[in-house]
Amino acid sequence: QVQLVESGGGLVQAGGSLRLSCAASGRSFSTRGTGWFRQAPGKEREFVATISGTGGFTYYADSVKGRFTISRDNAKNTVYLQMNSLKPEDTAVYYCAASGRAIATDAADFSSWGQGTQVTVSS
Repeated sequence: QVQLVESGGGLVQAGGSLRLSCAASGRSFSTRGTGWFRQAPGKEREFVATISGTGGFTYYADSVKGRFTISRDNAKNTVYLQMNSLKPEDTAVYYCAASGRAIATDAADFSSWGQGTQVTVSS
């Protein structure tokens, strides 16, 4: 199992930027596909972005493509989500998740989840 702790959330105005971090502890983190999901009040959890264990492959939800960038530093056991041009509809709790697979996009394939960090975008 991998333990995950998110940080970097906060309140930002529309058009602003935030960088989320996901610090991992545990074995073989560099072999695990890692993703970001989000859940807004009253809505289901949705996929945001994913990155392969090596960092060579990334994939984004259409709603964030071109605005968000996922990256990882395996030497620091950390995955990042750079969020630019934020919109009020990006307001949600953001979760980091690690998979037992080298790459994953379906929430069901992620076995370890962090507690989440709140992102609020004001208009």
